[in-house]
Amino acid sequence: VAAQHSQDYSAWYAQIPGLKVDSPYFAADAKGLLKAAIRDPNPIVFLEHEMMYGHEFDIPDVEDWVVPIGKAKIARAGSDVTIVAWSMGMDYALKAAEALAKDGIEAAVLDLRSLAPLDRAAVLTVAKHCGRVLIVHEDARTGGIGESVAAVIQEEAFEWLDAPVRVLGALDTPVPYAPPLEEFYLMNASDIERAARLLAAY
Repeated sequence: VAAQHSQDYSAWYAQIPGLKVDSPYFAADAKGLLKAAIRDPNPIVFLEHEMMYGHEFDIPDVEDWVVPIGKAKIARAGSDVTIVAWSMGMDYALKAAEALAKDGIEAAVLDLRSLAPLDRAAVLTVAKHCGRVLIVHEDARTGGIGESVAAVIQEEAFEWLDAPVRVLGALDTPVPYAPPLEEFYLMNASDIERAARLLAAY
């Protein structure tokens, strides 16, 4: 395992012009995006997170369930801070949001679902709504998708921000093999909760 299987290369794919990249969390989105990808004539990379295979979700009872590529969705409403995530990061983000809610901090959670094309309109809408944005990803911090999302916000929604955009990513190293080191390397719900608390208090 280790870096040969666990490294997150989503940013590598997303930066290739003309290549679409999907990275869903919910099963309904995975089903709908995969059907959309099969029908799309363009080349598409469909990313699945291995650690999500044990998760169970409801699937809409719709004969032809399709989710549009390049459209993010708000997975949780909130007004104090926005957490932007995708794939397994959504699991941590939603758990962190629940923990924050117990202390009266309402965190919105935006699920990107597609990394390319990026739903810039949705990102800007949530950034302007809360004024505080935390972007989380399991990729290495440097050059990751999170930094691209942060750049969009800084360039097009700077005047709406009440705090600097924060990006929470993995360390700039290959994924370690030893379980304690891998746990240290990756973010978790507690890391997101701490970072969101700092932003909410800014």
